[in-house]
Amino acid sequence: MRVLLINTSERMGGAAVAAGRLMEALKNNGIKAKLLVRDKQTGQITVVPLKQSWRLVWKFVWERVVIWAANRFRRDNLFSVDIANTGTDITSLPEFQQADVVHLHWVNQGMLSLKSIEKILASGKPVVWTLHDMWPCTGICHHARDCGHYRDECHNCPYINKGRHRRDLAWRVFHKKKNLYAGRRISFVACSHWLEERARQSALLTGQTVCSIPNPINTNLFKPHDKTVARRRIGLPESKRLVLFGSVKATDKRKGIDYFVEACRLLAGKCPELKESLGVVAFGKNSDQLEQLLPFKVYALDYVNDEHRMVDLYNAVDLFAIPSLEENLPNTIMEAMACGTPCVGFCTGGIPEMIDHLHDGYVAQYRDADDFAEGMRWVLNEPDYATLCEQACRKAAGSYSESVVAKRYIELYNRL
Repeated sequence: MRVLLINTSERMGGAAVAAGRLMEALKNNGIKAKLLVRDKQTGQITVVPLKQSWRLVWKFVWERVVIWAANRFRRDNLFSVDIANTGTDITSLPEFQQADVVHLHWVNQGMLSLKSIEKILASGKPVVWTLHDMWPCTGICHHARDCGHYRDECHNCPYINKGRHRRDLAWRVFHKKKNLYAGRRISFVACSHWLEERARQSALLTGQTVCSIPNPINTNLFKPHDKTVARRRIGLPESKRLVLFGSVKATDKRKGIDYFVEACRLLAGKCPELKESLGVVAFGKNSDQLEQLLPFKVYALDYVNDEHRMVDLYNAVDLFAIPSLEENLPNTIMEAMACGTPCVGFCTGGIPEMIDHLHDGYVAQYRDADDFAEGMRWVLNEPDYATLCEQACRKAAGSYSESVVAKRYIELYNRL
């Protein structure tokens, strides 16, 4: 069986990492899989890039211009929505023509337009579409937040022009998607039960097949190692307790930087002895800015895109803090847990499915910095910390290993 996976980027973003890992998992289980991308970052032979030209840049820019104009030339939420008015027709590519199954992932920002998706569906090839966020089941947004319009009909979009017009850009794209999906059989796969539930509620996906399969992780790479050795490799102190925090951009509001700063201040107030014994390892763009914001010693690192270095990072720390406000099924949580590092996160998205509260980590009440601080205190002071780490590792291996996830996808492909 030949499967063509499609994603905008090869390595940038959680969806890209997940799609690449799935490709490797499928290949390791006897499937001839390739990944088609717009932006290729490695020399991987089974990753096929689109032919580069100025047209790809223009497609990306033109979509932003339309969104910018619809929002009365405000830059607010310029990258929080996509309208798929531009993209590339891939149906003439040999990789597409040879594929038995076409598997879409995150295809926004000029990769595929609604018209090019229509051509894929019209080809008659079985199509699987993994939802890494809500975009396939909403008009234009990737995360609906508190808006429930996608359940009936997107309109008065809070992302566009403050939601003042009923027949706004979100309404128009919603109906284009509705026409696109009508009469087509698409197998939608959500990465979490949380997203599956929301996809089933969408008026766009009425009558479509929706199931939940998590992203895979290579547990032969992401696994526990000696903490002291890991710290020496990175250059971290061996005597301190360490908390890990970070993302592509450490100061991203959606990643909960404000709540993390407040939680650290509360933790320092509750446990003043930690001011000298606890440190924060921060990675990502602008991570050095945390040095002025936190009451603990900060070890700032640039964004880490090397998986082997990430394995050392997870093994070097005692806790991974992820105060994100919008998440589906974070790769970082499964990576940390696979390395035997307990996690603390908010009760949002798929995070409560990943962390078993008070069993292998701590799930804090949403947007509650005080409870997040309590979660960090609980993990750091847990008498049976070793068992906590073992349970985290066991959960990741049992739920997200490549063999487990690949088997479920292969069963889906065979049914199609």
